[in-house]
Amino acid sequence: MTSGRLAVGLAASTLLLLVAEVPLAVATHQVAGSGLAPFVLVLPYSCVGVVVARRQPRNPIGWLMLAIALALTIPSVAGQYGLLAFRFGHPGLPAARLGVALAAEWTAFVALLPIPVLLFPDGQLPGRLWRIALVFYGIVFGLLAVGIGVQDRTAFTARTLHLDSTGELAKFDTSSGHWADVVAFFGFLAFVILALAYQLGALRRASGVHRAQLKWLTAGGALSLLGFVATLTLSGSRSAVLQFVGHAGFVAIVGLPLGMGIGILRYRLYEIDRLISRTISYTILTGLLVGLFLGLVLLATRVLPFSSPVAVAASTLAAAALFNPLRSRVQRVVDRRFNRARYDADATVAAFSHRLRSAIDLDDVRTGLTDTVGEAVEPVHLTIWTRAGS
Repeated sequence: MTSGRLAVGLAASTLLLLVAEVPLAVATHQVAGSGLAPFVLVLPYSCVGVVVARRQPRNPIGWLMLAIALALTIPSVAGQYGLLAFRFGHPGLPAARLGVALAAEWTAFVALLPIPVLLFPDGQLPGRLWRIALVFYGIVFGLLAVGIGVQDRTAFTARTLHLDSTGELAKFDTSSGHWADVVAFFGFLAFVILALAYQLGALRRASGVHRAQLKWLTAGGALSLLGFVATLTLSGSRSAVLQFVGHAGFVAIVGLPLGMGIGILRYRLYEIDRLISRTISYTILTGLLVGLFLGLVLLATRVLPFSSPVAVAASTLAAAALFNPLRSRVQRVVDRRFNRARYDADATVAAFSHRLRSAIDLDDVRTGLTDTVGEAVEPVHLTIWTRAGS
């Protein structure tokens, strides 16, 4: 009961800080920029974390997710608060210098991010070597946090503060802390690569429930990675469409906490194969239909003497007519590779339906139905009732 209240308290504290950030972002003109971006990351981590922490209080992953959300929210809110105090003419705000100092402390958020991935799904470290690696990893980021704190001590001593757009101190000479940043970066990168390699290796060896859990982790991580790459590469594009894709990619970053939450809580656990196969099949189908549509439009307008409206209408009708046939073929191919259980079950039922057409003896029908249901559904017990006289 105490752990449940603590989890709710941490989540509520994070939510209150997020709510407080809204007027701060408005006052500092950061709404259109990155001022409210933490909402996209904080809410999934906080919501999933509180649910996992309440249902499985001994699993540290839930508590780590709550800590990640809080470690992202505090610097963001502190930075907005510092901007309001020292760049928007309110230097008399209480604890404004503390806000400037806290705005630079992103190390806890960055350091905590890969740890739940390593501990997934039961919160246990894989072995003794991982404990040693985690200790060294914590020491590196602990020293980095101390170094940042020492470097930003002028937030309390300087008479005039110069802040950048995030509310941190504008650093005109960063050479003193450069080596620490480099060490922390490579330490973080090595830890992430090792954690991902371990989980991918575990996925190859796992079976049953554990394999389904790792599939959710892999799918969520892949979605987050794609969203992150799309955000970095497309957000600054001159094209409005590409900018939209880049901003939508940022929202896709929430795939990792959501996938981990489903994997840990086992809610609709075995639907991951269906989700993956549907995502891949509809992506392939969309690409085929768009390519077909553009090809028909170019063929009709450049080669054949059709006007553009007629060509577009004919191409649209052709793409619509081919939607169901293409979808069925693509779905079968994808299911065969990514959703084998459904593919095998469909193949078994189809084979039984074909045999049923020529079946005459009722005993043969009963035997075939029993075998088909056993192979497709694998029930613990099966009973068939027939009417008297049949």
